[in-house]
This record gives sequence, structure tokens and C-alpha cells, in this order.
Amino acid sequence: MSISLADEIRTGANTATTALENQLIAHRRELHQHPELSNQEFVTTQKITDWLNAAGIRILDLGLKTGVVAEIGPAHGPVVALRGDIDALPIEEASGVPFSSQQPGVMHACGHDFHTSVILGAAYLLKAREDQLPGRVRLFFQPAEERFGGASQLIKAGALENVDAIFGLHNAPELPVGTFSTKGGAFYANVDRFQITITGKGAHAAHPEEGVDSIVTASHIVTALQTLVSRNVAAQESAVVSVTRIEGGNTWNVLPQSVELEGTVRTHNDDIREQIPGRIRQLISGVAGALGAKAELHWFGGPPAVVNTPRWAEFSLQAAAEFGYKAEVATAQMGGEDFAFYLHHVPGAFVSIGSASEFGLHHPQFNPDESAIFPAANYFQQLAEKALYELSVK
Repeated sequence: MSISLADEIRTGANTATTALENQLIAHRRELHQHPELSNQEFVTTQKITDWLNAAGIRILDLGLKTGVVAEIGPAHGPVVALRGDIDALPIEEASGVPFSSQQPGVMHACGHDFHTSVILGAAYLLKAREDQLPGRVRLFFQPAEERFGGASQLIKAGALENVDAIFGLHNAPELPVGTFSTKGGAFYANVDRFQITITGKGAHAAHPEEGVDSIVTASHIVTALQTLVSRNVAAQESAVVSVTRIEGGNTWNVLPQSVELEGTVRTHNDDIREQIPGRIRQLISGVAGALGAKAELHWFGGPPAVVNTPRWAEFSLQAAAEFGYKAEVATAQMGGEDFAFYLHHVPGAFVSIGSASEFGLHHPQFNPDESAIFPAANYFQQLAEKALYELSVK
């Protein structure tokens, strides 16, 4: 019988459990020391392949350049997928841990090493019970989540074929260890990126009347963009417009010809998502025109919102409560996740596992609590089995 979180707390870990927990932490630290950026996860892919092979877990040949898809269980019956992601971020680590990144300028600052170790642990636990499974568990070690392309790569390669339900996780540094949350419906947001090019007329800084000031125009546009949500989106809806980069000029005494702005829009409602690019174009054209400049919008649509299947979100929450987690219904998140693409094809749920880091995701000092890894692995093993039995009797 699988060991529950409650049993672990009450009775303490036995020798086998302690060995597995230590192994998963060792896997996480090995991955953390050798992070790789999206679509460059060649060493990571080989490490995961070697660990799965050593456990006797079969790997599916899907022709992937990076990433691994494996499978446990008999050929018959339903198929449940578990997904972890494997790529890192272009961030210089400053956590100070003894197993810090050995790759300059690259860090597992989002916890994908944590996620990978959790799904590896679930795989090991499921393998030990393979002859008792009423179906198959397919394991996704997905590349390129940070660039929102990895899920589509796996789908195109056929990883979702015959999958009846899929589950994925993200560690939540704002939640204590032992806490679990998810929700049915829209969970993570639509993610879109924009660039705005503002063109004025360059001039000497001492004679601004001879030019059209692109910096002043950009400043007015940044301020005006803040009204998009407050004056165009109903208060009960959720949306964020953030300008994250301003670039223009190269010296102190010249008004530049042009300025570029860049930022992101996050929404949950698809109707609002569709309306915002048009409103931005209207706004920047009006502001720039009033100041004698021109403004052009470049829009880059990203992954859609993560919309959990209500049935499987509730199933995950109930399983978490039974397991011993403090299970909570989540609030909608404004972050993005390409797990959304899987949910456009099959039902499932994305969940949050508390990791209790003082510093948040994408911070150079991000450091999740490793004690959360083994319980999460055990939970996902039990969740996969429960889902297989649920699907078997339907």
C-alpha cells in the first residue's frame, strides 16, 4: 500500500521511503546544477532517460529532440498522463545553495527541476505497482515550457494519443509545504505579448520644438495604457496590462527618433482577450497623433488560459484532502502555462503544490523547500491510480 502524507508524519519514514526521498532530492540537485534553456535540454534529457532506464521504465520513441515520454502499465485499459517540465531560465543564480547552477546565466528559477523530480518519484512508485494498475500511466518530461512551445511539440509528436485524462503541477512558493490548491474552470491566464514602436522626429535636446518627442509620447502612452483595464474591463473580470521594457535614445542631449515599448497582457475571459489589441491600437494612435508622432502595435499571441476540467479539478482536490494535504480551492492566477494546450485536447487538471520559498518564481534567490518533493511524488502516484480506477468503471 502506498504511504500517505499523514502516515509519514505520524509514523516516520521507513528505510525504503527514506532512500527514495533522498534519491529524488539528489535528482533535483543534479538537475539544478546543470540547467538548460528551452529546446537545449540535451543533457537533462539524457539524465532523465538514464534514470528511467535504470528503473526499467519503458520510454516511447516519439522522435523528440529534447524531452522524454515514458509509460507504465498494461497495454489495455485507460491512459492517464502526468506532466513535468524540464527547462530553465536565463537568470544568474544568487540563492547561495551548495548545489547552485554551474551554468553561468542559467538557473532553475521556476522549479522545473522540482517538477521533474516529483514526476520521476511518481514513476518509480507506479513501477513498483505496475502489475496492479488497471491501465497505463504516461509520463511527460516536457521541454520548452518557458517559451510556450514544448506542449505543442509533444502533442504533434503523438504524446497525447489515447490519453483519457492529464494532470500537471506547479510548485507554489507562496504556499506552505503540505498545502495543495486548484480550481475548476479558468486557472492560469491567457498570455499575450506586445511591442509598440513610437516614431517621432529627432532633434537637439536644447531645441525640442524642432522635433517630435518620442520619449514624451511614450510616457503618455504608458500612462494611458493603465486605463485599458480600469475603464474597459468590468470589475468582476480579471485582466492585467504591464509595460515591462522601454528602450529609446543613446545619449543625453539628443531627442531620439523612436522609442520601443514592450509588455504583456493577461486575461481569463476570451472575449476580453480578443478586444484588447484593438483597444490598444485605438489608444496609442490617438495619443501619438495628438502629439504629432506615430505609434504601431505588434501583437504576439501566446498560450491560452489553463481551463481545468471541473470534474478532474474536484477529483484532484478530493484526492489531495484524502492524502493529507491541506487542500484549498485556488484563486485564478495571472501567470501563464503551456499545459493549457493539453487541456484543449483532453480533459484534466493543473494543480499547485506548496513549496515555501522566501523568494518567488523567476527570482535569482528562488529556493523551494525540498521536503515537498517526496509527498508530491507520492500524491501523484496515488492520483494516477485513482484516476485509472475512476476511468475503468465508467
